[in-house]
Amino acid sequence: MDELVLTGGRLADPERGTVEPGDLAVRDGRIARTGPPGTLRGRETLDATGLLVTPGLIDLHTHVYPGRTGLGVPADSVGVDQGVTTVADAGSCGSDDWADFRRTVVGAARTRVRSWLNISRHGLVQGHSELAGGPRDIDLDTADALLRREGAVVRGLKVRMSRSVLGDSGLAPLRTATRLAARHGLPVMVHVGNEPPALADVLGLLGAGDVVTHAFHGKPGGLFGDGFEPLPAVWDALERGVLLDVGHGSSSFAFRTAERALAAGVRPHTAGTDLHRRNADGPVHSLTDTLGKLLALGMPLLEVLACATSRPARVLQEDGRLGSLRPGAVADLTLLHLSEEPVTFTDATGERRRGGRSLTVRGALLAGRPGGPGLPEPAV
Repeated sequence: MDELVLTGGRLADPERGTVEPGDLAVRDGRIARTGPPGTLRGRETLDATGLLVTPGLIDLHTHVYPGRTGLGVPADSVGVDQGVTTVADAGSCGSDDWADFRRTVVGAARTRVRSWLNISRHGLVQGHSELAGGPRDIDLDTADALLRREGAVVRGLKVRMSRSVLGDSGLAPLRTATRLAARHGLPVMVHVGNEPPALADVLGLLGAGDVVTHAFHGKPGGLFGDGFEPLPAVWDALERGVLLDVGHGSSSFAFRTAERALAAGVRPHTAGTDLHRRNADGPVHSLTDTLGKLLALGMPLLEVLACATSRPARVLQEDGRLGSLRPGAVADLTLLHLSEEPVTFTDATGERRRGGRSLTVRGALLAGRPGGPGLPEPAV
C-alpha cells in the first residue's frame, strides 16, 4: 500500500501531452504509480476533485536573496506559498556572496532553490551595474571552483547584457560566461533589454540550451529590431537550440510583442517570472498569473504548463526528476483550479488583455509533503 494517494483530480502531464482523470500514488517522497480513477489505495488519501494535478511548478527566473539585495523576496513567498515547488534565483548572487546565499536562502527555504550564479562576483549585492567595472568584476577562478563544488544547486550562469549594467564592458562578460559554462556542461541565462549590445550580437554567442530571458519585452530593438519580422539572428539562434524565457519582470513582457512573436511562429519555451520586491504586487503577482497571460494569448493549456514544469526541469538538467509525473520522479506536485470565467490581465507596459481562463493554486506537495495554500489535510 502506498503512503498517499491523490484521487478525484485530472492528471495534467505535459510530457505525455494528456489531461485525464486518474489517481496518483506517492511513496517515500517519489511518485510510485498512476492509475485510472479509484484504482489506487494508500494509507492516506487527498481529495483533488475538480483540480488539475500537475508536476510541481518551476519558476526559472526569480530573485530570492532578500538579506543582501534590494530586489530580493523570501523564496517561500514566491515558491511553495504560491504552489511553486522549485525556484531558480537568476543572478542575485555572485561568487563573493555564495556562502551566505547557500546558508540563508538555499538551506533555509522550504521551497527547492536552484541558482543561476551571476558571472559578476558581486551579483546584485552592490547594485545594478555589476559589470561596469570590467575584468575586476569577475573572479573566474572562484566561480570555476564553485561550479565544481556546488553543481547540485548552481545550474548555470547568469549575465545581464544591457547598457545600464555593462559600462564599457561590451560583449566580454558574455564571452567569459559562455566559455566557463561550457567547461562545466551548463547553460547561460542572458538578460536582454535596452541596447547596446545589439540583440543579434548577443544571440550570436549563444548555443543549444542557453536561455534568453525578457525575450518578449516591448523596448526598442528586441526580437523584431526595427522591422516587421523577427530578426534573422532570432531564427538562427532558435535553429541552434537557444531557448526563449518570458522573464516578465517590471518592464520586460509586452502583450503586443508576444502576440507578434506567436503569429510569426516564435514561442516562449519557459515562463520565468523575474519576480522580485518591486513587482510581486503587480504587474507580475505570481507564476500562475504569468501562465494565465500565456493562456490569454491563445497558447494551449498543456504547452503553458510545460513552460513551468517539464521544460524548465530540462533547462536545469533535472528532467525526469523534477517537472514530471513519471513513476520514480520526485513527488513535487501542484494542485490547480482551472477557471473558465472572464479575467483581465495586465502586462509590464500597463496594457490589459481579457482572457477566458485562469489558474489558481489550491495546494502543493514538496517531495510528497503537503504544503502551499488551501490544501486539505489528507484523510486516513
